[in-house]
Amino acid sequence: MATQRSPSRAEQTRERMRAEIIEAAFETFAERGYHQTGIADIARRLGMGHGTFYRYFENKRDIFEHVVQDVAIQLSTLLQDENAPTAVSTLAEYREQCQRITQRFATFVEGHPKAFRLLMLEATSVDAELTTKVFKIMSVSCAVTSTYLDNGVRRGFLRPDLDTQAMGKVVMSIIAGGLMHHLSSPDDREGMRRYMDAGIEMLMQGMGRQGA
Repeated sequence: MATQRSPSRAEQTRERMRAEIIEAAFETFAERGYHQTGIADIARRLGMGHGTFYRYFENKRDIFEHVVQDVAIQLSTLLQDENAPTAVSTLAEYREQCQRITQRFATFVEGHPKAFRLLMLEATSVDAELTTKVFKIMSVSCAVTSTYLDNGVRRGFLRPDLDTQAMGKVVMSIIAGGLMHHLSSPDDREGMRRYMDAGIEMLMQGMGRQGA
């Protein structure tokens, strides 16, 4: 049986440098915006020359796309382990899971206050291809949300007639609305919490199977 080769020290160093450039690019794009940021700004933050940057990424558009992908990957990690789609079996557990996910989401937003501005506003202003990628991320997010609802229908604690695909889009629309509120009022943490609690309550009342 073939064994997986461990990355060499040079490969590990290269991956660390790529990660550092992506992080620096994220911070720079978040501060200045995509169109006001140049390669020189990112390189300056890391104390490196242009030549070093171009050994890892082709241009500003290339690094920005990697930043968007990195944000999406970080968000996906919030939905693992006890927050996985099939991890609960009762409506009470489902409600608790929703609360955990929204809390982790809120913590991520507070720790990365400009991540969603990059994803929802900056990325769609670059070009049609990147806009399509953002829409694809949203489409995948809706599909993943539907799997949570599918689990509830199978377990019997959500309504059996629930249109899980349509409701997945509704849930994501509620989340997107909350994010837009956060972008307009980033210091209103209490308002964000109340919005999330109201969204969970509305969904539970509308989706829960009577007597479950």
